[in-house]
Amino acid sequence: MDREVIHEEMRRAGAMFHRLLDSATAEDLRRPSDGTRWNNEQLLYHMLFGYMVVRALLPMVRLFGRLPPGASRVWARALDAATRPFDVVNHLGSVAGARVYDRRRMGAKLDRTLAVLHRRLEAEPDAALARTMAFPTRWDPFFKDVMTLEEVYRYPTRHFDFHRAQLTLGGRS
Repeated sequence: MDREVIHEEMRRAGAMFHRLLDSATAEDLRRPSDGTRWNNEQLLYHMLFGYMVVRALLPMVRLFGRLPPGASRVWARALDAATRPFDVVNHLGSVAGARVYDRRRMGAKLDRTLAVLHRRLEAEPDAALARTMAFPTRWDPFFKDVMTLEEVYRYPTRHFDFHRAQLTLGGRS
């Protein structure tokens, strides 16, 4: 595993996020995104939130990675059963989140979040990066049945890249 690849992916996404924020007009941010129910500002927040979620997932993977595999499978099945309420919370959370972390605050929040992820990735023992946990695959197309901690570190950038294509900034719709 090459940690530098993950660091570089996060640096690239962070730089792109700042370019998107810096170039977006107020009108751009209010414009509906392509293929979601969010406007561009809400979708940008959702992209940021993907990195924030990973901060919460890291200790869970470390914990479940030490337990028998059945423990995380039960947890993942329970979460999959709650997909409909999750979808509502996911949508409304990004609507509300964009009000708290608007364009003036999003960039700084991403920078702080990425700094924590960079530090934690660097401190992870190699053995920890191989730990696994079952995930609720109905919650996100980038969650696999079982993911390593390394894959969890890579998840938010894959999520970011996917949603970046749905932005309609600069008059693109």
